[in-house]
Amino acid sequence: MNYRHAFHAGNFADVVKHLALVQILEYLKKKDAPFAVIDTHAGRGIYDLSGDEAKRSGEAARGIERLSGMTSGPAALQTYLDLVRSGGDNRYLGSPLIAAKLMRPQDRLIAIEKHPEDFAALETTLAPFRKARAIKADGYARLPALLPPQERRGLILIDPPYEAPDEFSRAAQAVADIMRRFATAIVVIWFPIKSPASANAFCGEVLQTGMRKLLRVDIDVGADPDRMGAAGLLIVNPPFGFEADMRATLDAVAPRLGRTGPAKTALKWLAGAE
Repeated sequence: MNYRHAFHAGNFADVVKHLALVQILEYLKKKDAPFAVIDTHAGRGIYDLSGDEAKRSGEAARGIERLSGMTSGPAALQTYLDLVRSGGDNRYLGSPLIAAKLMRPQDRLIAIEKHPEDFAALETTLAPFRKARAIKADGYARLPALLPPQERRGLILIDPPYEAPDEFSRAAQAVADIMRRFATAIVVIWFPIKSPASANAFCGEVLQTGMRKLLRVDIDVGADPDRMGAAGLLIVNPPFGFEADMRATLDAVAPRLGRTGPAKTALKWLAGAE
């Protein structure tokens, strides 16, 4: 699977990932204390949905574009849709720009990207945000030196391309490293579900790293021979109330995201529970 994000920006997996991101950031903002966001595979920051890559895949048409007419729903959904609209016509905001737009003056963003062209675009995208920093590096390699952040509160987003054969193992190892250095971190790991067996094995590998609270979120939009049909999130230390709010948000969008009917969604505690 070629996962240069320009081909997949705004697809159903992005929608779910960014809804979770918005919801967690809004929880973090309930306390005055500052927090840090570290995005290990940040991408460009914003994507042109009229560009060749996005038009070739057509994935946004089956994702964010299906939500364009929504005018009501849970608070996180409305915040997310407002953010998308703020990017302008045929633009889709990536995770680092969503985070930068939601942060307060006391909060901080570190966005890591190793692809030279994507990094240059990311640096430009984040330039207006004083507390946002773009770093050109391998996200896995740079992450340990950033932990724990000085704020001692924060979110770490791990959203790799899953092109390398050992990507699942590297992601699981990154979670283990985070827990050793920053045990109270909220960690969001995105993963494709190419087969239930490989996805379950990955979740088991993450679970074995020993965290006390681990929530799995899945979405399945229906089989498609040419495109990914299912994806998931693992959320370490989700904020109290996140499960119920995320479930309500998914219930609101699922009827619009399925290939031939409503998308199937599931939330399951793999460790701990509220």
